[in-house]
Amino acid sequence: MKATAQARAAARLAAVQALYQLDMEDTPMASLLDEFHRHRLGAEIEGDQYAEAEVAFFDDVVKGVAARRDEIDDLLSAKLAEGWRIERLDKTMLQVLRAGTYELLARTDVPTGSAISEYVDVAHAFFEPREAKFVNGVLDAVAKAVR
Repeated sequence: MKATAQARAAARLAAVQALYQLDMEDTPMASLLDEFHRHRLGAEIEGDQYAEAEVAFFDDVVKGVAARRDEIDDLLSAKLAEGWRIERLDKTMLQVLRAGTYELLARTDVPTGSAISEYVDVAHAFFEPREAKFVNGVLDAVAKAVR
């Protein structure tokens, strides 16, 4: 994997973690970004060495999702199966979908297929293959609506 692609993959994974923290603890944005910049991106945590992340990309995804959360949630709600609501989604799953949706909406420099497959990969870090397929389906539907 090229260094840039690896740095973006690390940024996406970290962004989902940061968005989860933001959602669960309502950490102020400046404090959240500072914590990730200083202690998580590219750091060794509990014996695991995390890959260097593209910091500007990480910041854009985290800030972008926070700024456009209502718009993103409306898009996601429209693409969920009948009877499903955002509130029913696992909190980590919701952050994966929000980050992927933001990237499809705002990061036209990232090809559609790349954005979807990257967030399917992020989903694999947290979930079983069935849930990763769910991410693929929802983000594919979002992409068809916004691109």
